[in-house]
Amino acid sequence: MALRGVRVLELAGLAPSPLCGMILADFGAQVVRVDRCPRSAMNADVQGRGKRSLALDLKQGPGAAALRRLCRRADVLVEPFRHGVMEKLGLGPKVLLKENPKLIYARLTGFGQSGKYAKSAGHDINYLALSGVLSKLGRKDENPYAPVNLLADFAGGGVMCAMGIIMALYERTKSGKGQVVDASMVEGAAYLSSFLWKSQNLGLWNRLRGENLLDSGAPFYETYKTLDGKFMAVGAIEPQFYEQLVKAFPVKMPFPLYMKTSGGKNPYMPPTTTKLLLHLFWQHEKDWG
Repeated sequence: MALRGVRVLELAGLAPSPLCGMILADFGAQVVRVDRCPRSAMNADVQGRGKRSLALDLKQGPGAAALRRLCRRADVLVEPFRHGVMEKLGLGPKVLLKENPKLIYARLTGFGQSGKYAKSAGHDINYLALSGVLSKLGRKDENPYAPVNLLADFAGGGVMCAMGIIMALYERTKSGKGQVVDASMVEGAAYLSSFLWKSQNLGLWNRLRGENLLDSGAPFYETYKTLDGKFMAVGAIEPQFYEQLVKAFPVKMPFPLYMKTSGGKNPYMPPTTTKLLLHLFWQHEKDWG
């Protein structure tokens, strides 16, 4: 396992930090989750695979001292608290890195350790909004909507933090020194969305929300309700796949326009195509032959 022998302390938190710890554990790290004392139902970690746990009251001297002792032998500390919380407990990076200069101190927060929002609370939808990604998600003439809490919490937070930790561990093999990893869910979500902004000049995301190739603007990349009340996901972007799609129906279907023009109200298909597909899929069950 790639991370065998790496010792990780994960301070118990909500969704992003448990995922980060689970990723490290899945690749061989020895992860110990430090729960709050006394433990509560909110500490239930459904992403606790491969972890051990203990409970410490970090607001009390003995608990804080115990964590400091653990950090002297650890490779990584993952902490999910708002800016300044660990410093108030006497457990900030200046203290712990002084005692263990090789420690990777990963701080996983919504807004990062600097800026006017650093001390603010928030949730996935707030981080998505500030990153700009939320403005791209949704159908035409509808409000933007967040795809549950996958993008900012898990992808922009937990996964990006784990990647930062792994890069810091690699850098330590050269310098012999630890460092602080500042993982912001806002910045992580913005980084993940790089393709959305950089591909606008290609004609992929240059239209309003819900009018683009991959956001329900094209009827051949869409979901359709079927006769049995379930749904069919259609992703027939390439001509050869679109040809297979139209062969499934007994009516003549227009060929995609998006390779010929980028103008008009819908550069992908005539407006009637979506209505036609909606009608055709409604006549079939999800798994028709």
